[in-house]
Amino acid sequence: MRVGVVIFPGTNCERETLDVPRRVLGWDTIACSHDKQLAERLDLVILPGGFSHGDYLRAGALAALSPVLDGVRKFAEFGGLVLGICNGFQVLCEAGLLPGTLRRNRDLTFRCEDAHLKVERRDSAFTSACPPMIRLPIAHAAGRYHADALTLTRLEEDDRVLLRYAEPPGDAASDSYSETEVNPNGSANAIAGIINEAGNVCGMMPHPERACEAILGGPEARCDGLSIFESLAASCATGLDAVTPGNAK
Repeated sequence: MRVGVVIFPGTNCERETLDVPRRVLGWDTIACSHDKQLAERLDLVILPGGFSHGDYLRAGALAALSPVLDGVRKFAEFGGLVLGICNGFQVLCEAGLLPGTLRRNRDLTFRCEDAHLKVERRDSAFTSACPPMIRLPIAHAAGRYHADALTLTRLEEDDRVLLRYAEPPGDAASDSYSETEVNPNGSANAIAGIINEAGNVCGMMPHPERACEAILGGPEARCDGLSIFESLAASCATGLDAVTPGNAK
């Protein structure tokens, strides 16, 4: 696989987002600058987390105007896989590649913790290798997914919600968990990740790249983030060709 990781001014998760596909998975991985055209012959484009352009105006709003986004749009139009993580999710929404927006967290605080997630669809290019429940880190101040009622209805009816904040599985005391603990940012319908209509663009607030090695997994040494990347590898292995921006397949 050949992966391009887009770097914006203020991106601060680029090292781990480059490291996981490059070192852990052995994929051909390159950094793509925000002010240049998207690299050619890619299988996957990742927009990592951080605070692109300081998140001035709104989170991801300035990054959505970057020259590289023209290439990302064309790449997506021709079927290329695009994954936006945290700030990358915000950028995809601001750029119109995904519906809705990400607003300030319900309690107006930065949330940095592990989140339990229900995998609502296990047949997508991003989740086919995932178990029914996963645990991934979150780290954001503006992760509250918001959309109008019609958009939310369509997302649910079209099965475009991939990940949803949920109670920890198998916890006998789960009834004691508050809404704030289960849905840490107050997202509409507890949405943590969605896909576009074509199924090749995904945005998620949790950080899979931070849960791919046991050394980073805490006491339980969980590596649930790998299941996201393994899903993408499986999708490419089953016939998704690399896409050159500007050239339809």
